[in-house]
Amino acid sequence: MELKDKSGLVPKLGLFVTTAVVIGAVIGSGIFKKPALMAEQLGSPELMLAIWVIAGVITLFGALTNAEIASMIPITGGQYIYFREMYGDFYAYLYGWAVLAVIQTGSIASIIYIFAHYTGYFFTLPRFSPEVENTFIIHIPFIGTIFPLREIGEKLIAIGVLFFLSFVNYLGVIFGGSLSAFFTIMKVAAILIIVVLGFSLGDGSFANFTTDAPGYGVNAGLFSGIMIALSGAFWAYDGWNNITYVAGEVKNSQRTIPLALIIGTFVIIAVYLLINLAYLYILPIEQMAGSKLVASDMASAVLGPIGGGLIAAAVMISTFGTANGTIMVSARVYFAMSRENLFFKKIGDTHPKFKTPANALMIQATWTALLILSGTFDILTDMLIFISWIFYGMGAYGVFVLRKKWPEKERPYKVIGYPWIPAIFVVFAAVFVVFTLYNDIDNYVKGHSEIINSVFGLLLVATGIPLYVYFNKKRKNS
Repeated sequence: MELKDKSGLVPKLGLFVTTAVVIGAVIGSGIFKKPALMAEQLGSPELMLAIWVIAGVITLFGALTNAEIASMIPITGGQYIYFREMYGDFYAYLYGWAVLAVIQTGSIASIIYIFAHYTGYFFTLPRFSPEVENTFIIHIPFIGTIFPLREIGEKLIAIGVLFFLSFVNYLGVIFGGSLSAFFTIMKVAAILIIVVLGFSLGDGSFANFTTDAPGYGVNAGLFSGIMIALSGAFWAYDGWNNITYVAGEVKNSQRTIPLALIIGTFVIIAVYLLINLAYLYILPIEQMAGSKLVASDMASAVLGPIGGGLIAAAVMISTFGTANGTIMVSARVYFAMSRENLFFKKIGDTHPKFKTPANALMIQATWTALLILSGTFDILTDMLIFISWIFYGMGAYGVFVLRKKWPEKERPYKVIGYPWIPAIFVVFAAVFVVFTLYNDIDNYVKGHSEIINSVFGLLLVATGIPLYVYFNKKRKNS
């Protein structure tokens, strides 16, 4: 069976820009925000570094597995098209709807949210009084409560940046791709500068790499801490498969996409390990655990007050570039759904001049703005990571499905270590999803959280089922 891209989009992205999109879609705010929380959860520098390596290796297993499928089906729409061939229209639609309802829009919202948060370092952002913030709330039965008026200044800045970047990508994939490549170079350079300054100018100690926090030891809560810390690390690694969404716009995509996935993932793992080593060199694990922003504290320890401003600027550069890359690639999923007559027809239109999925970009921006108003960083990230890993696991299992379904089809790239690498990824994804659901419900019941993030994500995904019934019936009658 020969699949062809009928999107009307033009292949213009080469290996460098494609790899930059992979790296740029991943390195965002997580590496600046999550290490402090992970230090608190784990209490051991060796264990924390191991978590970053484990999460990186599992991510690499996913990228290697996805690369085989990407080489076989180099079509705009990425995972949506893959799922259609693996499991049929319903599952593919459910994934596409999840991308719009939770996964990619939640990712965009949380990334831009951090950009807006760091503008507060340079400007005083407006906000309502606590009384006003708590006046207008939305309670969802069995799910929890959300507060749209909280941190309104940050949310309005985030929405402004969202629509600006959506317009940039409206103008063309070369423009958006070049911007993504530029900011990828800038963010990696900023991180490497932080690492170099930390080791060269900082009054740190290599002993911090092996000195545990007081009271650290194996206990009943360690497994829970490891799984929660892995969730934070996975957020920092999330977005590795985004490039598959624009496969139809990549030159020689059967070769370029697998190479970009593999090269990009190795670069990300290396960058994350380097900056975590720099954090630990300057800050003992117990000091990291008490930090609100570990990168800022590290920079302040090395450079004094000016360090905080440099880190704030680095985070803004990083999140701006990541948001741009995520906006660029994600809209192609709803675009592909529309082209399959499983979404609103206008969403599948290509702009006559710019040759971009203009309407898909606009609907994505609109829903993302609503998510920004509805949630906070932690709600958005916890929700999207849970939903993402359900589909990551099913996507990796699809390698086994397609090996059986298409045994004779040409595979320009075959996942190394088959069947073990895909199998390990699938099993890990299943364990991670089950534990996350259990932990979210347990925290809500104990009053430790205001909302069950994973269940809220499942509810948003389920809202797409009636739409599938409608569009599928309409397609059959046409």
